[in-house]
Amino acid sequence: MRKKPRFHSLKQLRVRQDMSKWSLYSISQLKPQNTTSRTFFQQKWTAKATTRAYHGEQIREKKWARLFKRSIPAVVPMDHKYLARHDGSEQARGRGAGADSRDITRAPAPTPYMQMTYYPTERRLDTAIFRALFASSVRQARQFCVHGLVKVNGKKMPYPGYMLNPGDMFQVEPSSVMFATGAPKERSSTARRIAKERAAARAEAREAAGGQTPRQPKETPIVPAKGEEPTPTELKNHLQTMMADVDAVLLEEVGAKDKQKFRAFRQTVKRAIGLWRSASPESISTLDAQFDFLKTQLAGKTLPSTARTPDAIEEPLFTAEDTAKLRQAFDKLRLETEATSAWNSRNSSKPYATPWRPRDYMSAFAFIPRYLEVNQNICAAVYLRHPVARPGLAEVPTPFHIETGQLAFNWYLRRR
Repeated sequence: MRKKPRFHSLKQLRVRQDMSKWSLYSISQLKPQNTTSRTFFQQKWTAKATTRAYHGEQIREKKWARLFKRSIPAVVPMDHKYLARHDGSEQARGRGAGADSRDITRAPAPTPYMQMTYYPTERRLDTAIFRALFASSVRQARQFCVHGLVKVNGKKMPYPGYMLNPGDMFQVEPSSVMFATGAPKERSSTARRIAKERAAARAEAREAAGGQTPRQPKETPIVPAKGEEPTPTELKNHLQTMMADVDAVLLEEVGAKDKQKFRAFRQTVKRAIGLWRSASPESISTLDAQFDFLKTQLAGKTLPSTARTPDAIEEPLFTAEDTAKLRQAFDKLRLETEATSAWNSRNSSKPYATPWRPRDYMSAFAFIPRYLEVNQNICAAVYLRHPVARPGLAEVPTPFHIETGQLAFNWYLRRR
């Protein structure tokens, strides 16, 4: 049986429809074909294999052969000023008598018809999702469709091969788009070690059960009896509660110096949570004492003026009216900042790295073709029309040279 090649391989470079360093490297290594020692049949076959690895590689060859059309849509721009001055008779003036002239300086650019060979694949829903930058690859776009995360004209569309018509609007779940185009979450060494230990424990339990996965009972909170030491799970829960309390303190109106102290303490608690299996009750009690000390210091600074000693009373810098105005301005600024940065805050429950940032090597593929109108705020796009060929431009995005497109078109044209 013939071994299937890898999707990305350095031995046989293939440009794929995905946002990755492998595709970027393959594009940089594209070279024109060897026309001196290869036959015309070999050139056409190589061009077909190279272009099919990029255009619709998820489509079977027989299905694509049925989609192929020898008629290519194209448009010719017409100069309205020229049409207003002439009626068309000048095109036949002096034919055969040497009176016809041609302005070489204003010769129109050639139309790259053969670059439109794969324009039927641009109508597919999965390809349109990738072109609209809602997925990092066509295969991921297919996964979104199959999982029910895509809607066409307001209805769920689970078929990635759905052929879009002009005016159709498709929408993808925004959280899925952020996961697809955002940087992946990196697992720490501690998380990898814990996952490896859990996998080993599951394998041992499976072997003990005779090859079957034993059903795990639901975990119930364990309340330690009086005089007994708390378990590591209870210590972890206590640390998580302490982390939530620190976050609540940071959300309040705290001075800059105090915020620095609480943030440093928060990092200490975070490291302790990462080492919760080896945590001891003495270390947890030390953290509790530090937290209580910080809260006591903060409470002493926020006491009302009547509760302070006479030596601590200072003359206010601002009047009550100015203080109210400043507080109102700061509250307005804080609300605006929270409204703009709430979606990009740190959240460990998200499947992508937070705060959100674009994935690596995305900028080289971040373009939207002319036949799509995309709204990134709601992750929706409209398929305006079918792609067409224009003088000097083919609207089907392709990384290949025009000669490669011509050879691929001739291959399928001969086999029709």
